[in-house]
Amino acid sequence: MFFYLMQRFEEWFHFITPQVFLYYSTRMMLAAMTSLLVSIFIGPYFIKLLYSLKLGQPIRKEDCPLLGQLHHKKQDTPTMGGLLIIACMLLSLFLWMDLKHPFTLILLATTIFFGFIGGYDDFLKLKYKNPKGLSAKKKMLLQGLFSLLIALYLTVPGLAEFFEEKGIIAAPFAKEILVSKAEKNSEDAYLASVKMLPLSEISNRIYVPFFREPIILFSGLFGLLSILFILFVITGSSNAVNLTDGLDGLAAGCLIMVSVSFAIFAFVSNNIDLAGYLHILYIEGSGEIAIYMAAFIGACLGFLWYNSHPAQVFMGDTGSLALGGILGVTAVLLKKELLLGIVGGVFVVETLSVILQVSSYKMRNKKRIFLCTPLHHHFEYKGWPETKVVTRFWIMGFLLSLIGLASLKFQYS
Repeated sequence: MFFYLMQRFEEWFHFITPQVFLYYSTRMMLAAMTSLLVSIFIGPYFIKLLYSLKLGQPIRKEDCPLLGQLHHKKQDTPTMGGLLIIACMLLSLFLWMDLKHPFTLILLATTIFFGFIGGYDDFLKLKYKNPKGLSAKKKMLLQGLFSLLIALYLTVPGLAEFFEEKGIIAAPFAKEILVSKAEKNSEDAYLASVKMLPLSEISNRIYVPFFREPIILFSGLFGLLSILFILFVITGSSNAVNLTDGLDGLAAGCLIMVSVSFAIFAFVSNNIDLAGYLHILYIEGSGEIAIYMAAFIGACLGFLWYNSHPAQVFMGDTGSLALGGILGVTAVLLKKELLLGIVGGVFVVETLSVILQVSSYKMRNKKRIFLCTPLHHHFEYKGWPETKVVTRFWIMGFLLSLIGLASLKFQYS
């Protein structure tokens, strides 16, 4: 929107837009500052509105009775704070991103759709005073349907190009920068050969962190394996963040670290020189993803201002499902799905703890592995203060993000 306004100013007032506003790095900073400052300034009014609507967080007691004692003070803390995060991110999107770019439109649709699922889930919890909300099957069905649309767009040969021909949405593309062994000693060798890759071919690849050569999936009928993999990544990411959101500031802090990693990857993937030097895919327009990740960082930081212990507001499923879905879609667009498993390792471990607990309970005659799941509640049961659990999980998240960023340089051919 900013660019369109500047174009009109140029036409009407012969005003020349400074080139600095065209740089992705500048727009990343502006997007982060916009979402951060807006969330901090409107936060008190938003929280007051939630209190007036009596949108208090119901506490889960069925599986872990002790939680009722540990979290009794949180009973009336308002939820659905994810609306604040989403609103600030969308404001930055409309101000600083190219509204015609396919990546912008995909991320916009992802935010709205997953935010709607989470909002409806929170609505049911509040209406019926039941912490279960929307059933897991219905939630997975809705998430899966949207993920399927994304998967089909990216994997079906010629589909993206068809939409581009009809003038609906442009087809994003990537370039593989090839380096022959004989030229590796040359300083400019990484620019020697550039190969265009169609979306369907890119989607049939899995790029493994710390390795240059991707794994090629058998495409089958319309790339069935690729479609299933994309479904798993997006729905899994959304639900993993949702499971992690259980303590003051825990999910928001971990999300910031993951989004910082993806912002860096998106930025370098948009620069052909850096992409060639680092031996990664050059994805034209991925700078738009970097801008949205910057807005993501700012909005989560602003939310953490009010969500840190003792929390004045919770993000609820409105925020956790949406933010997790955004990370999943971002990983798919950047072809960094396995990287998400590393930098988002806290979310992975939290999810695995629930899977292991449920499996053990059903298969071992109601025997449990953990005192309570997700994993952060296990440590609460062991007597760790909430702030200590959150801080240590943040430290682990920071370490995992550093490991993920190290994969940019430490690669094996």
